Amino acid sequence: MRRLCRVAAALLCLSALLGALPAQAETIRELASFAGVRDNQLVGYGLVVGLDNSGDQTTQAPFTTQSLANMLSQLGVTVPPGTNMQLRNVAAVMVTAELPPFARPGQRIDVVVSSIGNARSLRNGTLLMTPLKGVDGEIYAIAQGNLLVGGAAAAAAGGSSVQVNHQASGRIARGATVEREVALALGGDDGRLELELREADFGTAQRVVNAINIEFRRVVASARNSRVIALEGPLEDDDRVRFIARIESLRVTPGDAPARVVINSRTGSVVMNRAVTLGRAAVAHGNLSIVIDTENRVSQPPPFSGGQTVVVPDSKISIEQQPGTLRLVEGAELGEVVRALNALGVNAQDLMSILEALKAAGALRAELEVI
Repeated sequence: MRRLCRVAAALLCLSALLGALPAQAETIRELASFAGVRDNQLVGYGLVVGLDNSGDQTTQAPFTTQSLANMLSQLGVTVPPGTNMQLRNVAAVMVTAELPPFARPGQRIDVVVSSIGNARSLRNGTLLMTPLKGVDGEIYAIAQGNLLVGGAAAAAAGGSSVQVNHQASGRIARGATVEREVALALGGDDGRLELELREADFGTAQRVVNAINIEFRRVVASARNSRVIALEGPLEDDDRVRFIARIESLRVTPGDAPARVVINSRTGSVVMNRAVTLGRAAVAHGNLSIVIDTENRVSQPPPFSGGQTVVVPDSKISIEQQPGTLRLVEGAELGEVVRALNALGVNAQDLMSILEALKAAGALRAELEVI
């Protein structure tokens, strides 16, 4: 009960803070990005060696031995056909990375290494040279290095084990070297550029256009829609860089976000912004609880009867449904919405059901998004 009260008090304080804060001006760099300036995903398949008897069980992951045999053959080592390699210090992994825009050959990027077999842990492992390919199948980077795996794990001979954090994936900081750059054309030959808002909003787009035109004292920006803004930029690359930097440093007050309630169906988290309101509605929600209690009883036969002592389970099932009483909920601001929902005294899973019912009834004035 005390924990529920503390959570309710924290929500009320957060809602009061959000309601008191006015909309703050942000730089265009935080609100938008230029078309073509983007990251590119890379992926590769490789092997991690040097594991302490925690690698793949090769009988259940035959692709590990196949990959190792192919790698050894490229290094001049021939493995006789039919050789049963029982490896416990090797694991097959997938390597992923993001190639930032304007990356040049020789630069270093971070990589994430994840096991695809049945390895128990990648701790203290070393990733062998792994080519990383883009969506076009071309190699853009080469990864290699020692893995950093957080947490810890320990196991006893009797089968007991304990683990902190995930051990089947790790990270190599600056573990890949860029070998090929992605061709990126920043604007056309006529100097035209496109600025794309991260959140589509007509009001924000118009404010960005006004701020840019006022800054340059002429019409250089025009909104195509609620997301894309066309720009008349200079033709020379050096002037274009200064032009982009000048635009990104401008400050604009974004429009208010639409009322939205986000529900995480896996964790039971419910998050709502300050634009959420509740119309008058009555809510009745009763809890149904089913309790199954099993007690083992010993059946002892009479002396000299020749019978055997057996254990007989005795199960009892009880169903209890608490009555659901009607409660009036209404709120014009986030703080009142939080107080109205906390007054119901329900858990997160029940709250999700109530919010969906309120949306269906038209009392919840917000978009309901389930992730």
